[in-house]
Amino acid sequence: MMRHQYIERDSGTVVTERLLGDRMVRLLYHRLRENNTVLFKLLTSRWSSRLLAAVNFERRLTDPVAFATRNGIDLSECLDPPARLDTARKLFERTIRYESCRPLPDDPHAVVSPADARVLTGSLREQSLFFLKEKFFSFEELLDGERTWIDTFKEGDFAVFRLTPDKYHYNHSPVSGLVCAHFAVDGIYHSCNPAAVVSVATPYSKNKRVVTVIDTDVAGGTGVGLVAMIEVVALMIGDIVQAYSEQGYDDPQPVLPGMFLRRGQPKSLYRPGSSTDILLFQPDRVRFADDLLRNQNRSDLSCRFSQGFGKPLVETDIRVRSLLASTTRATAANCES
Repeated sequence: MMRHQYIERDSGTVVTERLLGDRMVRLLYHRLRENNTVLFKLLTSRWSSRLLAAVNFERRLTDPVAFATRNGIDLSECLDPPARLDTARKLFERTIRYESCRPLPDDPHAVVSPADARVLTGSLREQSLFFLKEKFFSFEELLDGERTWIDTFKEGDFAVFRLTPDKYHYNHSPVSGLVCAHFAVDGIYHSCNPAAVVSVATPYSKNKRVVTVIDTDVAGGTGVGLVAMIEVVALMIGDIVQAYSEQGYDDPQPVLPGMFLRRGQPKSLYRPGSSTDILLFQPDRVRFADDLLRNQNRSDLSCRFSQGFGKPLVETDIRVRSLLASTTRATAANCES
């Protein structure tokens, strides 16, 4: 099976990913999906996802430090001492000192990563070099057929963030702005393992998900137009808990229309496992960071994602609250006038 490599943003190092449960995922998505559709549907159901999560994440850890080390978790970032993180669930739902460990860019108009994740960027415009329509999702289906938002983001840009089970599982708001829509879409629980993603047509728009549309062209906003943040569940994810905190992780609140979200603050929590965030932008409002675009177009890595004709799509490992995109020149000029 082809290796899957990505680039660590901070160091530029090429890393071969150790895909957890890869053999099980390939069995599920290649053999069972083709030969036993009833069992496949059962195993990607909410019931099975919760059962798998309980088996994998609720057992008590005899040595939390050793478990964290094996899974690449930096305990020095955590607010809780290691002794309290005595189950896999507690480790994967950990809180961190994000103000110091994940500092925000100085530019108030910068869009930041919503998660510790591996990111790919793309465009819904056919004439774009980064046109990736329906590579990971069906745009219309992703938004549950909501015509207002389909028209708003048509031919816009997007970023897909793949969270692996070891990641910090809080999502943070990528922009500052006013929530103008917030709704849940029911669905199933496909894995976000690359083997599953390339096996199922547009899997992210078939999974259960939560859509939040944020107007950033308001007082105190980031000034990049309307932004849709879609949080997508995956195999072994029990739920998406909306828990916006204005300060630290204090007094978490459900996200509701009319609420102002401040860039970089905790917005929601995935229950442990793997999951995906998707950001949608209106046309010509943002430009993705140059290093992300350079990394994505490298041809010397082995990747399971491809743009077509065997050309790899290379993910970058990105930290939550770090630079994702900047305003376009036209947007910046409009903000200053």
